[in-house]
Amino acid sequence: MAENLTAGAADTPGLTTQELREHEQAFHSFSKLILFAILHIGLVLACMALAFLANIPVLALLIGLGGTAALVMGFLVVT
Repeated sequence: MAENLTAGAADTPGLTTQELREHEQAFHSFSKLILFAILHIGLVLACMALAFLANIPVLALLIGLGGTAALVMGFLVVT
């Protein structure tokens, strides 16, 4: 029964190597986008905690801007 539940592009008829490569590239790009979004949400939440709970809004702003720039540059270098 388990062999009927396997999913993959290798057993799809008519799929060329180029199409498979493009699909994998799109999948990895989407995975990087999701990772960036999760990390950025965590950064924003941490900065909001600093600003409101710790009452350090200037430091939160600087960490937020610097962290966002670092995330963007990091993901641009990896890509």
